[in-house]
Amino acid sequence: MCRFVVYKGTQPVRLSHLLTRPAHSIIRQAFDPRLRLDHRRPINGDGFGVGWYDSVYDPELGIQPCVFTSVTPAWNNDNLTRLAEKIKSPLVFGHVRAYTSGSLSLDNCHPFTFGKLMFMHNGEVAGFNIFKRKLQASLSDEIFSVVKGNTDSEWTFALFLSKLPDIHATHFTYQTLRDAMRQTIASLNVLAREAGITEPSLLNLVVSDGESVVATRYISSKVHEAASLWYSSGTSFDEYEEGGHYRMSKADKRENIILIASEPLTFEKADWMEIPTNTMIVVTPKMNLLQIPIIDDFYVAPSEPKTRGTGFAAEKGF
Repeated sequence: MCRFVVYKGTQPVRLSHLLTRPAHSIIRQAFDPRLRLDHRRPINGDGFGVGWYDSVYDPELGIQPCVFTSVTPAWNNDNLTRLAEKIKSPLVFGHVRAYTSGSLSLDNCHPFTFGKLMFMHNGEVAGFNIFKRKLQASLSDEIFSVVKGNTDSEWTFALFLSKLPDIHATHFTYQTLRDAMRQTIASLNVLAREAGITEPSLLNLVVSDGESVVATRYISSKVHEAASLWYSSGTSFDEYEEGGHYRMSKADKRENIILIASEPLTFEKADWMEIPTNTMIVVTPKMNLLQIPIIDDFYVAPSEPKTRGTGFAAEKGF
């Protein structure tokens, strides 16, 4: 089980306001996740990663996002604390890891990148080792060589890349990213079904090209809830009281800031909305926020009885 956070704003944020300062920041969630019910592995100490895009494009630096990863626990890394106080960005990914697949290594720390794309995963691809070779065989030689680690998450990213019309594009519309994400989930479901896998996959996925963000809260089941995922939006995200007490403020109808997180970063319940299970959330370059149901064999229509339970995700520690 992992935890992640995404920030997209019209103005850059200092990384410390997401990663270290809030009382329930992503770093604190690494050792004190409030929505985690799994007591077998109570901490997310198997490494972390932070990715961000430069505020202003510099042709000398290129279009690739910056990434800092480590296999040390996030709460015990002084370099992360120092960097977070000095770096600002309008689009940030943060991830703390408790691995279910792959070894403890830098290559397995999220976020993963290719070109201008950045990708994270919270969850588990059920039966991945059974159909891994079939998934790999479906990839081009170029995309196959992109993968450096051995996690189900990074191979899912490779599968996502294979769904794009042009992986070397310098611009992706949010519709392109949305469609590739939907096809990725559909392909994983086909692979699992053909392999005879009956256990559900937990697929909280997020991808960005530095302009748009596409995230999913998904499980391949009609009777279980997916791993937790929340969002918050407003005009400013500030510390209103000492001790890391933050809140999202809404001065008007604009969406200057959108946060997506496995767990809320604040204790202000009114600031956060839970994303429905089997839903895709899209943040466009113009800061429009779209919620799109993922309609497939595991979609529960509004007219159907609500039968989803939280037991499976709780058992898995998500």
